[in-house]
Amino acid sequence: MQTTFSVNTRGQGLYEVTREVTRWLSDAVLDGSGLLTLFVRHTSASLLIQENADPEVQADLRNFFAKLVPPTTDPSMSYLTHTYEGPDDMPAHIKAAMMPVSLSIPIVDGRLVLGTWQGIYLFEHRDAPHTRQIAAHVSQ
Repeated sequence: MQTTFSVNTRGQGLYEVTREVTRWLSDAVLDGSGLLTLFVRHTSASLLIQENADPEVQADLRNFFAKLVPPTTDPSMSYLTHTYEGPDDMPAHIKAAMMPVSLSIPIVDGRLVLGTWQGIYLFEHRDAPHTRQIAAHVSQ
């Protein structure tokens, strides 16, 4: 069983997709066990399982990675050569190289085996809005 999710972003940040994934699994009437694989089809975005209770967690993660990998306009990034797609592009590729672009999540009795405070997020690393594609596959 497979599908693709589209996520419209408004710039850098974490965008939770747990509800959409859960809805798709329940609509598919999957009642057994299996493994969900999610894969983001872009080189400047990532996927994360992260806390979904306190929005400060997402803000702190975004701020941490912005400080760790600033835009190419920052003097500390002057060594980068891939700059023609904007000051956020190469840093976005670096962030995506540091974080997962795929996730594997167990399914038991048709439900994702996520912890109480865990959610599935697309982490957009570019400044401009984008439509991102996440491929999903369930194996039983």
